[in-house]
Amino acid sequence: MKAKNINPEQFDQLLAGNKPVLVDFWAPWCPYCVKITEAYDAIAAQFGDQIEVVKVNIDDYEPLCDAQGVDVIPTLILYQGGKAVDSIVAPESKAAIEQFIGQTLQVKKQSAAAHVHDMLIVGGGPGGYTAALYAARAGLDAVVLEKLAAGGQMALTEQIDNYPGFENGISGHALAASMKAQAHRFGAQTVSALVTRMDLNADPKVVETSEGIFLGKTVVIATGANPRKLGLPEEDALIGRGVAYCASCDGMFFKGKDVVVIGGGDSAVTEALQLSRIARNVMIIHRRDTLRATKVYHDQLMKIENVHFAWDSVVEGIAHEEKVTGVRLRNVKTGEESLLPCEGVFVSIGREPVNALFSDQLTLEGGYIAAGESTETSIPGVFAVGDIRQKALRQVVTAVADGAMAVHAAEAYLAAHN
Repeated sequence: MKAKNINPEQFDQLLAGNKPVLVDFWAPWCPYCVKITEAYDAIAAQFGDQIEVVKVNIDDYEPLCDAQGVDVIPTLILYQGGKAVDSIVAPESKAAIEQFIGQTLQVKKQSAAAHVHDMLIVGGGPGGYTAALYAARAGLDAVVLEKLAAGGQMALTEQIDNYPGFENGISGHALAASMKAQAHRFGAQTVSALVTRMDLNADPKVVETSEGIFLGKTVVIATGANPRKLGLPEEDALIGRGVAYCASCDGMFFKGKDVVVIGGGDSAVTEALQLSRIARNVMIIHRRDTLRATKVYHDQLMKIENVHFAWDSVVEGIAHEEKVTGVRLRNVKTGEESLLPCEGVFVSIGREPVNALFSDQLTLEGGYIAAGESTETSIPGVFAVGDIRQKALRQVVTAVADGAMAVHAAEAYLAAHN
């Protein structure tokens, strides 16, 4: 059962009914909206007898979205008795949607069977699904535990041009869907589950999730990394009110407006290029006097008239009323401070490893798991792949290489311990 798209008349009819109504305000051009589709459809199938689970395309019905106060997508709003009772923006997992619904409805959980898998793969990014593919082809019983949808951060990338085999590039979402389908074709499984605890020293290893407890002879950790924040006190409160971390997701909200991009690496430049097609002006703010991004991006930027630069500058604060009105800059060489008016702030200053689940169990280096090219960690039978592994280059192509190597190492481990 999939969540159906509705129009304003159907919206009014559902709100007048007896059932609670969950509405996902989304758009087809928003990669995070697309990313949560699978989880949202699973919610529709799971709770369809208790709640109406539907979607509204903001491109088709913008006045309805405005009337409901939707400023960022995807926004999920729960209605009961014809009134909005709560909302959640960009849920991070299927479990987060379940918990959100559970504030109003009783949610029953089923525990996973006490079956011992050959391999548990925590995270469904390119490294995780490559491990699943290689494990399934090797005859191993492998399951991917993914909190939302295949691809991880890759799924939010509009265009990937540096992955071999796609001469015209490919969207991150499409590549992720293909990786998952390929792994499933050979027998790998995926469970939409939020991992809450791991005991990596146990035998078998224990992974506790929102869908129950899973046991595995080996564990592949592919938890990746999330966008790093500026750390300003007003930052979190302004997310969705001018502060954003993904141009593909939120860029269209700033059509014809002035925005800034903070950062100087490949990700920041990619964001700026995309925003230059949408916004009136794009100002790149970088703490150095030259970009760190790959040279090919420099030439592209210099040809775009509405892209500008604030060199040797850092953001000291975000000016705002209800929404962002500007950023306060400081020149790191002169100390001069200034206010730059803008309506959008896109933060692209790197990523932070997602390590809370195992930081007290595995050896880390700078927050990343210490694991060499074999992907073996400090605990036998536990392997690290993708962006969570300490390494020089974090790209899709290096993540898939990690996934293949992890299975090679896991096979040797299993042969020695069976």
